Amino acid sequence: MARRLAHEIVEKHRGTAGLALVGIRTGGWHLARRLAALIAEAEGSAPLLGAVDIALYRDDVYDRLAPAIGPTDLPFALDGVRIVLVDDVLYTGRTVRAALDALVDYGRPRAVRLAVLVDRGLRELPIQADVVGMTVSTEPTDRVSVTFSEAGGGAIDEVRLLGRENA
Repeated sequence: MARRLAHEIVEKHRGTAGLALVGIRTGGWHLARRLAALIAEAEGSAPLLGAVDIALYRDDVYDRLAPAIGPTDLPFALDGVRIVLVDDVLYTGRTVRAALDALVDYGRPRAVRLAVLVDRGLRELPIQADVVGMTVSTEPTDRVSVTFSEAGGGAIDEVRLLGRENA
């Protein structure tokens, strides 16, 4: 599935020139690294690669006692760059909104597109992915679990839909 996402990204952006993948920590970061490697393998050149942490940009940050804050790593200027924001699961759209807020604090990209591994629907904000690995129907009580081998989850990547009783 990641190979297909990588090909769609390159096709929609007509190559890797001026292209950056920015993964939303943590699942989006693992997927962005994998996509960058697949793109480099297929195209002979890799897109720029970065990560954004959204902990302080979430609209529920004050509801949490101590939000876990990770590093934002954008080793390139965002101004004028075409960014593909990458996440593992798209649900309400609030994570993507927070990531967009974080990105504009670092510069003004030429364009921002969204690539997700799983779109589970049930949006609360008007946000839509440009590239989707799979779409699943879920209920608000369901949970989608994505495990990446890069994250120490073992040798097998896995996407699981868990009902509330299994979450």
